[in-house]
Amino acid sequence: MLSGKHSVFLLLSFILFSVFHAPAFAIKKGLLYSYIVYMGSHEHGEGATYADFDLVTQAHHEFLHSYVGSFEKAKEAMIYSYTRHINGFAAMLEEEEAADIAEHPEVVSVFLNKGRKLHTTHSWEFMDMERVDGVVPSDSPWKSLWRGSFSCVTNHGRPMMFSQVALCVFYCVWPESPSFGDEGMGPIPSRWKGTCQHDITGFRCNRKLIGARYFNKGYLAYLGGIAKFNRTLNTARDYEGHGSHTLSTIGGTFVPGANVFGFGNGTAEGGSPKARVASYKVCWPPFEGNECFDADIMAGLDMAIHDGVDVLSLSLGGLASDYFEDGIAIGAFHANMKSIPVVCSAGNSGPSPGTVANVAPWIVTVSASTLDREFDTVIQLHNGQRFKGASLAKAMPESKFYPLIKAAEAKLAKESVENATLCIRGTIDPEKARGKILVCLRGINPRVEKSLVALEAGAAGMILCNDELSGNELIADPHLLPASQVTYKDGLAVYAYVNSTKNPLGYIEPPETKLRTKPAPVMTAFSSRGPNLVTPEILKVCPFVHYVVPFKFAQNLMSPLPGVNIIAAYSGAVSPTELNFDKRRVPFITMSGTSMSCPHVAGVVGLLRTLYPTWSPAAIKSAIMTTARTRDNTGKPMLDGNNGKATPFAYGSGHIRPNRAMDPGLVYELTMNDYLNFLCISGYNQTQIKTFSGAHYRCPDIIDILDFNYPTMTIPKLYGSASFTRRVKNVGSPGTYTASLRVPAGLSISVEPNVLKFDKIGEEKSYKLTLKVTRPGEAITFWRHNLV
Repeated sequence: MLSGKHSVFLLLSFILFSVFHAPAFAIKKGLLYSYIVYMGSHEHGEGATYADFDLVTQAHHEFLHSYVGSFEKAKEAMIYSYTRHINGFAAMLEEEEAADIAEHPEVVSVFLNKGRKLHTTHSWEFMDMERVDGVVPSDSPWKSLWRGSFSCVTNHGRPMMFSQVALCVFYCVWPESPSFGDEGMGPIPSRWKGTCQHDITGFRCNRKLIGARYFNKGYLAYLGGIAKFNRTLNTARDYEGHGSHTLSTIGGTFVPGANVFGFGNGTAEGGSPKARVASYKVCWPPFEGNECFDADIMAGLDMAIHDGVDVLSLSLGGLASDYFEDGIAIGAFHANMKSIPVVCSAGNSGPSPGTVANVAPWIVTVSASTLDREFDTVIQLHNGQRFKGASLAKAMPESKFYPLIKAAEAKLAKESVENATLCIRGTIDPEKARGKILVCLRGINPRVEKSLVALEAGAAGMILCNDELSGNELIADPHLLPASQVTYKDGLAVYAYVNSTKNPLGYIEPPETKLRTKPAPVMTAFSSRGPNLVTPEILKVCPFVHYVVPFKFAQNLMSPLPGVNIIAAYSGAVSPTELNFDKRRVPFITMSGTSMSCPHVAGVVGLLRTLYPTWSPAAIKSAIMTTARTRDNTGKPMLDGNNGKATPFAYGSGHIRPNRAMDPGLVYELTMNDYLNFLCISGYNQTQIKTFSGAHYRCPDIIDILDFNYPTMTIPKLYGSASFTRRVKNVGSPGTYTASLRVPAGLSISVEPNVLKFDKIGEEKSYKLTLKVTRPGEAITFWRHNLV
């Protein structure tokens, strides 16, 4: 927890937009692979020294010595020794050695060093934290935090000023970005234990960017002998753009005049713009599709907790896996033990069901939606039809109609129709495409790469038509030639027109920034969906209950946040298209993905932590979830990317409303013992749980997962009847709350008591909700209940 005369609020943004993938190989005897041996928690006191950490490493060497034959072999095999909060190590082991170690009573789990992938300004106005004219509304958390006399009290009873907040990213950063300028910032807080690893690139920190570390041993161990040195492997510098973008979204300072090629002009700022920031780089050039490895991620998390962060934001996702074999879930649990909220991205594997990542209940998981700003690029057809698309490309050379040609009709003779339709490199004949607008289908290869294919073929422009899965999702990319991306429905109309005439003609209008567009938000097609494949009782909500405000929830997903066409800081080392021949450099860029939505929530969590330093991570999560909204800016239910009504498996609790989260009234509290009980119900044994938590623990004799005090109620399959017990804590003014029910057909629902009266802050009361099936076989949809 926070300590010191002038305590500091630190936000760590683990910006790893990624997907878990286990290494694809057949393990054979004698071959070495990188494993993580997880041994639970350390019990260091506040005064732990580097000598204490060295003793831990020595103990790990001695432990491994008994399995590999010698102390020297143990030292040589070890990749990392986790010495601060996470107890364990990463090492090169044979399968048999790993299996033997897993049997040791002091070992919680042994798992492969899995690889992950990256999930890759106006948004704060869209969330009502400021107005389009730059004025901060009176109910905005920014307003509360920026009053000159404002300070809040830590749980140590000492003042904590918002201007001392620090945010960190679990990825890389471009330190020269104006978003990380330190003008007007005071000295670095004495509580900060982090460091700035300098390198040959001239990387330097300042009073805004107060720390930078990099972790690459797990990545290099995975690559083995094929790893080649280059300077990007020994620096926290951002050579890809993802880390700078996400970190500036969380805590970038105010930068007037931010834009992308002149579009979206305005002031760029993070959710906690007066915060300090730090960077922890754990992602590296892709190898076999993997960029970020568990061994490095756990090392970074262990160090970040030690350095003194207060919020962790990981733009990471992946295949859901056993909690004790998930490096992020393990690290997040240790963070929660230190009262540090952890925010993660849901992943970009939608719209397929069951793809949501980071499903542990102690993690805040964020999906992605659109915002009410669009970069319109209208397509005109010669028959008079007009279709609104999206792009950040330049204008066409002349204001006239150009010939249209389907990519399949422009293919090289030897190439397949399927590949040419997708505008895959090497499939288009320049003799056929030159001077024309090439019509390409979205899918398989990157969107911007398709514009490269069109450019190389000499095309005058490109129309990118969504496939059916992409539906209505439009992303404004910095294409290399005049281009526009259109919806699936509009794309069909374009294809139909081209097929209907011998001389199809069209024109792509220059992009134009549009604000206050409707409907918004709309769920993106790429955002991963529930249910939770590890613990369905947590993620799949049918029905659900909520006290305080109307609320819908179907999984461990937090509110969907803007994740499409988000303008934020960029790396000066890479072009907008990330293509080598593209020599353009920009200080800001648009990016899309749950990586972009995740830092929006992390920024808001940072504000709430500053306003309410004694709130637990569970209370903050509850406040944001229970004040979310499931309707768009037309007042209608949120839509999905296919234009149908979105479900809680897509939007989770709904669109975040930071201003309301400041005053949620009641919250659902979860203690560390609640999480241990959850693990017990989930099938982990008492010895594992005790080692995992570092605390004395005994599984209760009677316990029901339906009574886990989560802000949702979930029954994967309801037969007959079921009951939930929940307790709520008053964090607002005294008041009386009355249950209000909207009961779907086929169910009978009752709440006891149906009125809760609170006389003081901190008071807790419980209620029981009972459901009964009245008509078996009746289709039961998502249900909601609230207290008003």
